[in-house]
Amino acid sequence: MADDAGGHGGLRPQLRLIYGDDIAIGPGKADLLELIRDTGSIAAAGRAMGMSYKRAWLLVSTMNRCFAEALVEVTRGGRGHGGAGLTASGERVLAAYRELQTGVTATRAFRTIADLVAADPPPPEGAEG
Repeated sequence: MADDAGGHGGLRPQLRLIYGDDIAIGPGKADLLELIRDTGSIAAAGRAMGMSYKRAWLLVSTMNRCFAEALVEVTRGGRGHGGAGLTASGERVLAAYRELQTGVTATRAFRTIADLVAADPPPPEGAEG
């Protein structure tokens, strides 16, 4: 999974691409795609991210629905014989998304904002101080 801290004092973008009412792809979905590619399994990728198979499948289903071509292809085959992998479109979308993430942190606008944030991240809202 990508480390998007970018060396800007902890400031990092959370880029989400919205299509209709759905998040077509965002940081979590990109991480899920990488894990599906690496493990060959939606279930294993979901477990690695601490989510159920159902949740991982819903995220995959949303991505597949948002793009002209499916990003994840599933092969069925019973226990130990099924699997999942990225399609050529899935590989292209993942690479392009990671390039967008990197590109955002390379912009002058991002560096300006990074220079102006507080030295230390603020405590979460509602935290006792």
